[in-house]
Amino acid sequence: MNQDPFNIKKTLELAGETFQYYSLKALENQGYEISKLPFSIRILLENALRNYDDFAITKENVETLLHWQPKGSEKDIPFKPARVLMQDFTGVPAVVDIAALRAEVARKGKNPDTINPLIPVDLVIDHSVQVDYFGTNYSYDRNMEKEYSRNQERYQFLKWAQQSFNNFRVVPPGMGICHQVNLEYFSRGVIERDGMLFPDTLVGTDSHTPMVNGIGVVAWGVGGIEAEAAILGQPIYFIMPEVIGLKLTGKLPLGSTATDLVLTIANLLRKQGVVGKFVEVFGPGLDHLSVPDRATIGNMSPEFGCTITYFPIDDKTLEYMRKSNRSEAQIAMVEAYCKTNMLWRENEQAIQYTEVVELDVSTIEPTVAGPKRPQDKILLKDFKPKFIDLLGTSFEREYIEQGNRETLTSLARWKDEGGNPPVKDVPKTLHKEGIETEEKNGLKTVWINEGDDKFMLSDGSVVIAAITSCTNTSNPFVMVGAGLVAKKAREHGIDVKPWVKTSLAPGSKVVTDYLEKADLMKDLEALQFHLVGYGCTSCIGNSGPLPPAISKAVDDHDLVVCSVLSGNRNFEARVHSQVKMNFLMSPMLVVAYAIAGRVDIDLTQDPISYDKNGLPVYLKDIWPTDDDINSILARVLSPQDFAKNYDEIFEGNAIWKNLKIPEGKLYQWDADSTYIKEIPFFRDISAAAPALEDIKEARALLVLGDSITTDHISPAGLFNEHSAAGKYLLSRGVKKEDFNSYGSRRGNDEVMVRGTFANVRIKNKLAEKEGGYTRYFPTGEEMSVFDASVKYQQSKTPLVVLVGKEYGSGSSRDWAAKGTFLLGVKCVLAESYERIHRSNLVGMGVLPLQYKDGDTAKKLGLDGDEIFSITGISKDIKPMKSMTVVAKNKQGDSIEFDVIARLDSLIEIEYYRHGGILQYVLRQFLEE
Repeated sequence: MNQDPFNIKKTLELAGETFQYYSLKALENQGYEISKLPFSIRILLENALRNYDDFAITKENVETLLHWQPKGSEKDIPFKPARVLMQDFTGVPAVVDIAALRAEVARKGKNPDTINPLIPVDLVIDHSVQVDYFGTNYSYDRNMEKEYSRNQERYQFLKWAQQSFNNFRVVPPGMGICHQVNLEYFSRGVIERDGMLFPDTLVGTDSHTPMVNGIGVVAWGVGGIEAEAAILGQPIYFIMPEVIGLKLTGKLPLGSTATDLVLTIANLLRKQGVVGKFVEVFGPGLDHLSVPDRATIGNMSPEFGCTITYFPIDDKTLEYMRKSNRSEAQIAMVEAYCKTNMLWRENEQAIQYTEVVELDVSTIEPTVAGPKRPQDKILLKDFKPKFIDLLGTSFEREYIEQGNRETLTSLARWKDEGGNPPVKDVPKTLHKEGIETEEKNGLKTVWINEGDDKFMLSDGSVVIAAITSCTNTSNPFVMVGAGLVAKKAREHGIDVKPWVKTSLAPGSKVVTDYLEKADLMKDLEALQFHLVGYGCTSCIGNSGPLPPAISKAVDDHDLVVCSVLSGNRNFEARVHSQVKMNFLMSPMLVVAYAIAGRVDIDLTQDPISYDKNGLPVYLKDIWPTDDDINSILARVLSPQDFAKNYDEIFEGNAIWKNLKIPEGKLYQWDADSTYIKEIPFFRDISAAAPALEDIKEARALLVLGDSITTDHISPAGLFNEHSAAGKYLLSRGVKKEDFNSYGSRRGNDEVMVRGTFANVRIKNKLAEKEGGYTRYFPTGEEMSVFDASVKYQQSKTPLVVLVGKEYGSGSSRDWAAKGTFLLGVKCVLAESYERIHRSNLVGMGVLPLQYKDGDTAKKLGLDGDEIFSITGISKDIKPMKSMTVVAKNKQGDSIEFDVIARLDSLIEIEYYRHGGILQYVLRQFLEE
């Protein structure tokens, strides 16, 4: 039973009904300085008070929150979210885990129905659609058909789970991206449950869950492992966070967008250093930011490094709720509860923050980010020289000016008397044969024949232009803006280049509705930005194949080609394995660069293209004004569009409705399945946790540098037949064309362990070859990471991984930790960790160790060929304990140094002791 130790449970009358709530105002009246607390901390405090039971959540936990200090604290605080959000890539393995828990409970003679979600879970199938078809009116239908043919088994499994589990809903494919659906539909601001009112909160198995911070909901991304624990009734524990105040002043200038703002904030907060911290936004600049603008910022919290970027509820929140078809009763409840309970945005000047970072929004300029990190901000005016610099520093190629690079068919339309195109700076190396032109050690170019077109592909060519991802497709301003750029381009008679693979993948059907009403879909389609699906597509690595001629040219001539996308992630090999530079930007700029066809162009000065008369067209000629966009928005945005689409959100198409699913509470595992397999973690689990042991005579499996992302550790995209995972599937009779992606195979541990550290761009210092290779020390042989791990496990050799700073940044990918565990890795030694991945390692029983300040592998003289022993694990383990590493090199010398065990709390020690968080939960169930 929940208790009320502070006697603050009060009642609130609303529309003739009486509700209970836990009053922060009553605490203020008792002398606690609630008004000085950031709003996000107030919500955590309310959560602890409401869930207080003096067992999982103690009075000390509550006191810690009541006395929050700007410097934070090393003390644990618990959090019980009101609900959980999942997408299918992370959702399938989570459901596999829960089904496997049920299976083990049944094997132990207990009731499997005790394993059930205790809070509402919404899973949105949005990550599996790939852009196989594009640039045609049938692209959406064909991509959906392929999606179902590839993923039918996974979808049957999820539909079974919806029927088998309580509190579990599934949004079928083709309906939207989980974060945009969460923003537009699931999020309520305030929840009423059993007569109790409380703030809407959640965790999600996708790191971009903080998107709903923009509508006033405290939410963040966790690994699937943590989410499963929350689903099964366990609090999520974490160290009391610092809260950075982001003070915004001014308003966006003409020509700049919320995308430019969020990319600027990503750069600013990365420099500030906000990993593991909360960010809360305040200041007069907030008055000019709509909820979609705020959500654009909240979405990229993991790119900033922070846990959340919170926007308190205010009039803008209610305005958006009304426009998105929330009921008037719900809106009234949100307003009354927040104003009554000190959660309404007011009295900002009283709040104490850890630090305040200021940004004048009026200084924002058009911006892109890349080529491989979201925080690497580039002003649009500096894009061309930055590309030239990157080409030299990263690829050792000298830049050679190549002119305007129109297609030969376009140039043939106007010729001078000598038969030569009159346009200045046209390449002089035109070859009628369509063969390669290459400058030694310089920028590479290839002429390609495709139908009646001949065109030049070169370093810097844009081969993918994707309007994709919830970050921007949830924002009507930039989406209508993109449509207007397309419309104005048509009016000037210019088109996208023939080598650009274009796609439009909105986050919800509401987007295509208002684009249709604005009469802008026809303009986007005229530039081949046809609807390809409602899903994450290119942002998650589901770009689909490049056209064969493009793909062959890129591989044969090692071209450094580019993608431009309106997404939030551009890590190496994430968007497409053949694309070496990836740049984030607004949907409007995505259209512009598709027209330009290359990134080595100054769009602020140079022509974006030439019309059919050879006259230059500039970006300013096709860029809409804010008034143009706002006048259309006022006309086309309607609550009725939200009502129409979300009234049928759970229905799905005919294929979904006709999916045959097994019956029963226990899933019938198919031994022949290459998609869904019972995970091995829980089978025949011991009744008690085994004793902890020191790590003795371990070998390094990998030695990696800084900024290793979860995409490096566990890629989500496509893989080839030569990879360990590909060879496994071929051995199981799966054809290459049916491999699908790593993300879609996350229900099968045999595939995923072979994909761990298999990113084609990962650089292991122990191997000569780039990709998922390592050196097997007993023989010195170079082989795949997976093959080496098998050999090490056969000889019972424990493994370690040595890494640099920001280890595990990126997606909240539990397989990055699960795969690490299955490879036999006992600990990771890093200079610093990103929050979610460190937590996931603990949740899988892998020990995260951190160098003490100033120490690095290089400074200590570690090469990775040493034999490692770690002591301090088996006795007197405590949070943040100092442990000793002894590394013996091949000369027989020992390097001894101390490290910090990043088990940050007592509960994390318990998780580690049990071999993982779910093993801990399972043993609790089995004891009952």
